[in-house]
Amino acid sequence: QVRLTESGGGMVKTGDSLKLSCAGSGRGFTSYAVGWFRQAPGKEREFIAYIDYSGSATDYSDFAEGRFTISRDNAKNMAYLQMNSLKPEDTAIYYCAVSILLSTEARHYHAWGQGTQATVSS
Repeated sequence: QVRLTESGGGMVKTGDSLKLSCAGSGRGFTSYAVGWFRQAPGKEREFIAYIDYSGSATDYSDFAEGRFTISRDNAKNMAYLQMNSLKPEDTAIYYCAVSILLSTEARHYHAWGQGTQATVSS
């Protein structure tokens, strides 16, 4: 059973950066792909990025490409999402999750963290 805990959210201004962390505990974290998703009020959860178990393969949504960077450190059982050039529309709760697949779909992820709030003001 993998357990995930996100941290690193906060309140920032347009153009600022945040680095989110995802701590994995329990069995198998280093064997799974890690995905980051977000959910804004009144909107559906949306895919941001994933990284494979080894860290060698990544994929990003269009809005994240070039601004966000996903990474992981398996020695520390950690995954990260570096977010740069933040905009007010990036305001959301950010979640990490794990999957046996490399997928952009939330339904393919079987364990989720509780989320961390990021708020970007103009």
